[in-house]
Amino acid sequence: MPIIQTATIRTYYEISGQGEALVFIHGLGSSSQDWSFQTAFFPEYFQTIAYDVRGHGQSEKAKGPYSVQLFAKDLAALLDDLGIKKVHLVGLSMGGWIAFQFAVDFPEMTNSLTIVNSWADMRPKSFYDYANLFRRNILFRLFSMRKIGEILGPKIFIKPEQKDLLQNFIESWAENHKPSYMASMKAGTGWSVADQLDQITCPVLVVAADEDYTPVEAKQKYVDKLPDAHLEVIEDSRHATPVEHPDEFNRLLLEFLQART
Repeated sequence: MPIIQTATIRTYYEISGQGEALVFIHGLGSSSQDWSFQTAFFPEYFQTIAYDVRGHGQSEKAKGPYSVQLFAKDLAALLDDLGIKKVHLVGLSMGGWIAFQFAVDFPEMTNSLTIVNSWADMRPKSFYDYANLFRRNILFRLFSMRKIGEILGPKIFIKPEQKDLLQNFIESWAENHKPSYMASMKAGTGWSVADQLDQITCPVLVVAADEDYTPVEAKQKYVDKLPDAHLEVIEDSRHATPVEHPDEFNRLLLEFLQART
């Protein structure tokens, strides 16, 4: 079993292929398994790594509190132990937070970023933001992880032909360790690199679903603050774009990466 004890935590990872390192970082309540369409495709072109973030999947369920800075430090420790000096990072949702933070904290290790349906600023700013945060905290305190998966899943996989994706989502969500999930969710509350985006000088691809939780315009606002970034929109997609539209996503990512290798 590919589990490594780094300087910070026991981490589960999968690695295959050769060439420049390409790391996939999953979202909140997810795991490395959600990148299966990508880890089957990209080893032909890159040394491909998918891992479970602290508190998720088969990685250590360490006691909180967690922080996005800690998640980035965990990744740096994993790469150090694997002898990898520089990487292309792909982060979905929470994985996007980690990728952004990694690029700020470890610029010398960052070749490029691909940010998928994510944000650069998680600070609540309006009554709606605070109310949504309050509702989310209540929901997660009252219900089991399976029940939460049954509530969230149909909002992500809405089509009849996505029945199998929906069921896989619910089953995977039910396996979450609730204390670790709550600690990870709290890690994002108030986190931001909005004032540090000009420090991220590596190439950045931002992928936005047209029906994600936040509108495309919100992503464009932080793209405009990055020195070398552009936005691509995938139509008829919600939050889990790499799973919903793997062929289109893989094509966009490969084109972006090959133009920079």
